[in-house]
Amino acid sequence: MGENKIISTVPGLILWIIASMAAGWIGSQFMPGEWYVSLVKPAWTPPNVVFAPVWTALYVLMGVAAWLVWRRSGFSGAMVPLVLFIVQLVLNALWSYLFFGAHQPMLAFFEIVILWIVILLTLVCFWRMSLLAGVLLLPYLCWVGFASALNFQIWRLNA
Repeated sequence: MGENKIISTVPGLILWIIASMAAGWIGSQFMPGEWYVSLVKPAWTPPNVVFAPVWTALYVLMGVAAWLVWRRSGFSGAMVPLVLFIVQLVLNALWSYLFFGAHQPMLAFFEIVILWIVILLTLVCFWRMSLLAGVLLLPYLCWVGFASALNFQIWRLNA
């Protein structure tokens, strides 16, 4: 790929990262607060300071992965993978509302399971188009798997 071609795709990279970060920004509107502090949590719950840097890194990786797929085939050539990607971004933001905003750990758990499945489907579709794009989604899939287990335990401990 020529230098001009790479430079011309930088705005696309920025837009995909911004789209990913937007899901995080929306989710951040529902902060843990006193309700979350009052919940019984498992001993393996990470400290709150871990979440922002982990999610920031994951959103950047997600944006780069989407950009790799988009750059390879465009939106029309990668419609299914990119629509799945957008769906998982919406589900990602929705989880924060359900858990922290609506204080519904049970509903949030069922939603995060659906999110994990959509991430897996997205990862498989991305992997088929770009090995690197698929690999970049692996940490996200693992983190949401961990978050699912944590969500389940918090629901169980506070039911």
